[in-house]
Amino acid sequence: MNTLDLENVSKTIKDSEVLKDISLHFESGNIYGFIGRNGSGKTMLFRTVTGLIRPTSGTVSYNGKVLGSELDIIPRLGLVIENVGLYPEFTGLQNLKMLAKINSLIGESEIREAIERVGLDPKDKRPVRKYSLGMRQRIVLAQAIMEHPDVLVLDEPTNALDEDGVEQIRQLILEEKQRGALVLIASHNREDISCLCDKIYSMRSGVCREITEEQQ
Repeated sequence: MNTLDLENVSKTIKDSEVLKDISLHFESGNIYGFIGRNGSGKTMLFRTVTGLIRPTSGTVSYNGKVLGSELDIIPRLGLVIENVGLYPEFTGLQNLKMLAKINSLIGESEIREAIERVGLDPKDKRPVRKYSLGMRQRIVLAQAIMEHPDVLVLDEPTNALDEDGVEQIRQLILEEKQRGALVLIASHNREDISCLCDKIYSMRSGVCREITEEQQ
């Protein structure tokens, strides 16, 4: 079992405390949901959890090893977060093949499978610049799942998707949980959170609190 722990994590940027003394424990095979308005700290929390930024105080640990000292970043991490870069002149398949070369964990068959799982055609010859917003969201999700990550962090995963797309991605997220992944998800779509998550947290002004079943 993989575990991810935050202990008294705070983050200050330009004299503003954007994360305030957050302590959380996550385990594999579960989906943890985060709700809150824009600017509440959700994305900053995800950047801190994944090691993209360092907390001002406190620690983030993965399987007991502290990010920033014992680990640079979570190994086998799948990530959908704002401003994911794609090469607009290349196809979705070409983009993912280039990304896969970084870790060299998978081959083209796994990449094609991931593209199909998010509802796209790996044979599509259109460059990404000709993709709709929904198609771009799907290809970004494909890059997050293609290496079968142990930890999957999804910031607004159903953004720009139509109703059928939302349902397809929800099913994909549940499949990743069943596979044993530890999943963190932030969404403005409360239904995403209520139907997918084992535990739900509310973010407000950098403060994180668990929402009980009674409060839901």
